[in-house]
Amino acid sequence: MEWIIPGADEFIEPSSILMTLDRGEQQVLAQALIYGADWVIIDERQGRRLAEYLGLKVTGTLGILVKAKTAGLIPSFRAEAEKMRKQGIFYHLGLIDRLASHIGEI
Repeated sequence: MEWIIPGADEFIEPSSILMTLDRGEQQVLAQALIYGADWVIIDERQGRRLAEYLGLKVTGTLGILVKAKTAGLIPSFRAEAEKMRKQGIFYHLGLIDRLASHIGEI
């Protein structure tokens, strides 16, 4: 996909604000700031809050699925979200229902 640019690990200066996050979230935020990313994809609440505090636009995995559904890239948002839940990724069912309803997938 041309709109996703993978990057190598960046050295992160120890910072108390970033140390509260896991390594993956630290890397996402560090690279977003270094490379001037338009958006970051973070699901965890603490990481999302910090990203917003740093002035970054944030979406989550479910937000990407919504965009994929509305672009016609996947047949069902709800089915894809359920696959992720079955793989052990927790999403509140109420959130899935609200997003599905928002895009007309009832």
